[in-house]
Amino acid sequence: MNKQELIVAVSEETGFNRGDTGRVVEAMLSKIGQTLVGGSEVRLVGFGTFSVTHRKPSTGRNPRTGEPMDIASTSQPKFRAGKVLKELVN
Repeated sequence: MNKQELIVAVSEETGFNRGDTGRVVEAMLSKIGQTLVGGSEVRLVGFGTFSVTHRKPSTGRNPRTGEPMDIASTSQPKFRAGKVLKELVN
């Protein structure tokens, strides 16, 4: 399911029009992103937790030449499923 399909499904389930539903979905995703950029995590009880993990810099190898290369540190978004979601899927 992509974002547009999600908007349609939520719109049909709630009875709200697609325009309003789309704005709500966009606002929710934007707020999750802003919160992660701000260094906080987002907990949706029963669903899961969005957070940011930090990867340390490391040394790797260029796959073409085999030469060592430095890999910069990065921040990665992470999602950890909650208990209710895990039980629903299994």
